[in-house]
Amino acid sequence: MPNRTSSEFALDPADAERLANLAGPFDAHLRQLELRLGVEIGNRGNIFRIAGPEAAVPRAERILRALWHDTASETLTDATVHLRLGEAAVDRAVEDDIEPQEVAVRVKRGTIRGRGRNQAKYLHAIATHDINFGIGPAGTGKTYLAVAMAVEALNESKVQRVILVRPAVEAGEKLGFLPGDLTQKVDPYLRPLYDALYEMLGVEKVVKLLEKSVIEVAPLAYMRGRTLNDAFVILDEAQNTSIEQMKMFLTRIGFGSTAVVTGDLTQIDLPRHQKSGLKDALEVLRGVDGIGFTFFESKDVVRHPLVARIVNAYDARDQTDKETGT
Repeated sequence: MPNRTSSEFALDPADAERLANLAGPFDAHLRQLELRLGVEIGNRGNIFRIAGPEAAVPRAERILRALWHDTASETLTDATVHLRLGEAAVDRAVEDDIEPQEVAVRVKRGTIRGRGRNQAKYLHAIATHDINFGIGPAGTGKTYLAVAMAVEALNESKVQRVILVRPAVEAGEKLGFLPGDLTQKVDPYLRPLYDALYEMLGVEKVVKLLEKSVIEVAPLAYMRGRTLNDAFVILDEAQNTSIEQMKMFLTRIGFGSTAVVTGDLTQIDLPRHQKSGLKDALEVLRGVDGIGFTFFESKDVVRHPLVARIVNAYDARDQTDKETGT
């Protein structure tokens, strides 16, 4: 746990209009700084107090002063604050310095919070990064928590639409015999995403939002050629993407959008000779500023206790096979 400190300072000249501009609607800009930097910001008029890890507090003060300077000539937006944070290379600097702040997600069924450090870290990463990867075994809440964050972003008008995407890869079965067009054929593969939406919004509201295309559930192939602005996009089962598909998906992201990529590298259904796009992305994109990575383990499984034991048993077998070369 890093040492904590605090700093108190004045932003002069005192100006109510500039202070409101700095704080943003309902203090949204200050909350964005808190989440990204892992600090707590309070103020009485133009007197500000920042508390948090030793490395983060002076960084937060510098960014706050820079934004205060900006308020003299422009109206701040979420994008302005985001750019200031990006210029300060915040993501890389604070990733190891801070404990993840608790992110409470409000949906129809109530408030959802992370269970355990990795889920808390995952929610914090989604709140503070434009692109996120959640990797780990089944039952760790990767997709469920991502859908919850998407629903909250939609409810609070942070995004205009939610797009849920899955690759239509056959897990030992064949799609060809199924009746209907392509959308109907891949519908069973998208069912877990529908289930999460139904639980958080209710069936009737989901149906209405689907009809209006505010929520879109689609196979990955439908993403080619699109640019997704002001959207929350989730790519589920990403271990079954090809390298080309993963690159195509990640380069669809536009302004005001958040993307979450989830997958389990132990459940790849691609042909043996084909490398997973998720595995390749982890190798290529680790260390890129603005991209968050959360790795779940069997201890994070929140389903039946047997699921964690099953995951551990398969992991142990795979490790033995690797060591013996079988």
